[in-house]
Amino acid sequence: MERVLIAAIVGLVVSIAVGPKFIEYLRRKELGQYIREEGPEAHAVKAGTPVGGGVLILVATSIAFLALSRYTTAALTVFFATVACGTIGFVDDYIKLTHRRSLGLPGRWKLVLLLGVAAVVGYLANRIDLGDDVYLPVVDVTINLGPAWYAFVFFVIAGAANGVNLADGIDGLAAGTGIIAVFTFTVISVFTFIRSQQPAFGEASTPHLDLAILGGALIGAAIGFLWYNAFPADVIMGDTGAFALGGALGGFAIMLKAEVLLLLIGGIFVLEALSVMLQVVTFKWSGRRIFLMAPIHHDFEMKAWSETKIMVRFWIVTGILCAAGFALYYRYFPDFFRLRR
Repeated sequence: MERVLIAAIVGLVVSIAVGPKFIEYLRRKELGQYIREEGPEAHAVKAGTPVGGGVLILVATSIAFLALSRYTTAALTVFFATVACGTIGFVDDYIKLTHRRSLGLPGRWKLVLLLGVAAVVGYLANRIDLGDDVYLPVVDVTINLGPAWYAFVFFVIAGAANGVNLADGIDGLAAGTGIIAVFTFTVISVFTFIRSQQPAFGEASTPHLDLAILGGALIGAAIGFLWYNAFPADVIMGDTGAFALGGALGGFAIMLKAEVLLLLIGGIFVLEALSVMLQVVTFKWSGRRIFLMAPIHHDFEMKAWSETKIMVRFWIVTGILCAAGFALYYRYFPDFFRLRR
């Protein structure tokens, strides 16, 4: 159990210690943010802010996790999803910075690459006999998806990655809400590990402990990044960090068989994505916009809310939703000890 705390501390220390030199390197290379012309006017001051904080998160997480992991398939699968999705985001950031524009990797290529990530995650999940079913709490129903489960895995990972990416528009917003969400999955992993140690539940569930170690490493690294990302940000995580956090959340949800709970634990990211879809659909069919600007955090900005006010309130909502998600897990999922390696 102490490995989880140590992983968090290592991730935090590495992130904070490396941060200043890394940010200075980004500034020296003039790897700064390019602002969309159609974005909020207040964001003009963010132009030139160093981009690439996601690399800092990935490096710190990798060092902490690989040093303390027990290398179970479940944890390595989530780690793969984190790094692979982060790499997709890195390619996107690289194109933006090298071409000096706000548009990076085309959306269709992102989806193709995310499809590859989902295929690997689905294959590895199948290797450890995780099952192709989805459990619905409250109604207490298990749905067997069969081959369609692989499409479901893609939907979870791609949805989580893009959801977090949409939330990355205000200093500290994506990082803070992402930390709370990852913390919830980490607590679930620890809780499940402790429950599995009871004689009535049979064999100890080491993979859940390993998942918690990865969660701790990611939390520590993200908090270290948030130290420099708090308003006004010294560095922005970019698509690298947003996709990495989203990939991690999707991976945790799949490995813990808590995919449905991701709707609550990642509720803010779901809201961000829905706001964009509603904006597009309503404008296409009626010619009107229901939000002043999408994603929804920009709508609040246009209503003269400060970035700090939006950030803190989104953190509070995330905390409430995550508490509800954990409560549902505690009530309906305690006997789900499928991970054995």
